[in-house]
Formats: sequence, structure tokens, C-alpha cells
Amino acid sequence: MTTALASGPLTALRQLVGSSRPLSWINTAYPFAAAYLLGGGGAGPVLVVGTIFFLIPYNLLMYGVNDVFDHESDLRNPRKGGVEGVVLDTRWHALTLWAAGLLCLPFVIALAMWGTAASTALLVGVLAAVVGYSAPRIRLKERAVLDSATSSAHFVGPAAVGLALAGAEPSGPAVLALIAFFLWGMASHAVGAVQDIVPDRAAGIGSVATALGARATIRTAAGLYAASGLLLLGLPWPGTLAALLVIPYLANIAPHLALTDASSGRAHAAWRRFLVLNLVAGALLTQLVIVELLGR
Repeated sequence: MTTALASGPLTALRQLVGSSRPLSWINTAYPFAAAYLLGGGGAGPVLVVGTIFFLIPYNLLMYGVNDVFDHESDLRNPRKGGVEGVVLDTRWHALTLWAAGLLCLPFVIALAMWGTAASTALLVGVLAAVVGYSAPRIRLKERAVLDSATSSAHFVGPAAVGLALAGAEPSGPAVLALIAFFLWGMASHAVGAVQDIVPDRAAGIGSVATALGARATIRTAAGLYAASGLLLLGLPWPGTLAALLVIPYLANIAPHLALTDASSGRAHAAWRRFLVLNLVAGALLTQLVIVELLGR
């Protein structure tokens, strides 16, 4: 009895942390921090609080809400249960929703107090997209193409909020970089959706991949990656070098351009490589950011 009571909170904590996808925390915190610094923001409370917010609370909100309302699909999905997402036990669903909302609240209030009306409106819009992606009735994740666009906004949004909080004026290079990032995000979401075609259809969940099919979705993703790279070529030096980072992503999905819906599960290999590519690309992008900041 005592052991069961003691393990309850620990189990809940493990479920919450697992649901927040620790492997992906950096994917939202990094865009905010990099954009804030490149936008002219300096080291200080806004950078620290914003980075922590987009590192953990934001990811719990994004993935926790998804895990609660995608429970039936997750039960049928063989890749769930590890670093790619837990199968969230139903007894923790209410706790997850409350924890996600309450953990975000103080950070949002602080960033709103330090920001402007524009940065706050942008932050609220990003959070609305995060919740609307998975929440019942809205379910943007089940609206083909819009699902990829919304998912991409989950990662581009922190960068846009970072620029706004830094007080950066809209500029050609910044807009170009954000659009390229957005296209990259759409492509990446589409690739991830392909591997889930079978379980999603079994659970009655729609997506860009279930609507277009595996082959068309992978080829569309390739086109979006290529377009992202071409846009990055328009950045001032040394930002132009960021275009090279798209090449590994194209190479990653090249073996899967002929996938059928029946063989769509094979795209999981590309997704696993994608997770590693993000770490490598992030490390290289960091070097470009450092060069840019030191050159000022």
C-alpha cells in the first residue's frame, strides 16, 4: 500500500515528462533563443524565462494535449511508448491537461508583462494553434495541409515571438528565414505523418498523409524542403550557408519517394534519422548564429 502511494506521484511525473517529448524540447527553445538574440535582445530575464518556457511548459502543452486526445490512435501505433511519445495512461489525462495549462500560465503572464501588445498577441496566437491542433472539435491536425501548416507554426512561432520580444523590426532576411523555416516545418510534419497512415486510418484520424497518400506526401515534402533551401540562398552571407542544411533532409527521404500506403510504415526509418539530423543541423546552425553575433 505504502509503495503504491509512493510510486503514484513518481509515475505521474514520468508520464508528464514522457508526454512532453524531452528529445524535442530543444526544437522549440532553440528557435526562440536564437531569434531573440539575433533580433537584438540581450542576456537577461526575457531570454531566460522565454527559453525555459519554450523548453518544457510549451512542449508539455503541445504534446500532452495531443497525447490525451490521440489516445485511441496511440494504442494502435507501434512506435509509441518510447522517445517518440508515451501512450499516456487514461488516469493521467486530466492531470496532464491541468499541469500543461497551469505550468504555462506564469511564463505567459511574465512574457506578456515584458512584451508589447504585438508580441503578446503573437504569443497567444501561437498557443491557440498549439491547443487547436489536437483539441476536440477544432482538431486542426485532421485537416489535410492545414495540419502541416499548423504543426510548422508550433516551431516557427517561438522564433517569431523571440523576434517580437526583442523589438526587431521586420526585415527582408528575417521574413525570408521565417518562411524557409515554415516550409521546412511543413515538410517535416508531412514526413512524420506518412509513417502513421495505417494507425491513423484505423483510428479514423485524418492527416495530410491519409488524404494524399504516402507517395504524394513524401514527394510534396521533398518539394517543400527544396523550396526552403532555395529561399535560404537569398540570405546575406554567412546565412546563405544554411541552405546546405536542407540537403541531408532531402537525402533522408529520397529512398522513400516511391512508398505506397501499404508500405508507409517504412517511413519510420526516415523519421528516426530525422530526429538525429535535427541535432546535427542544430549544432551547425548554432555555429552560423555565433558567427553572426560575433560579427556585429
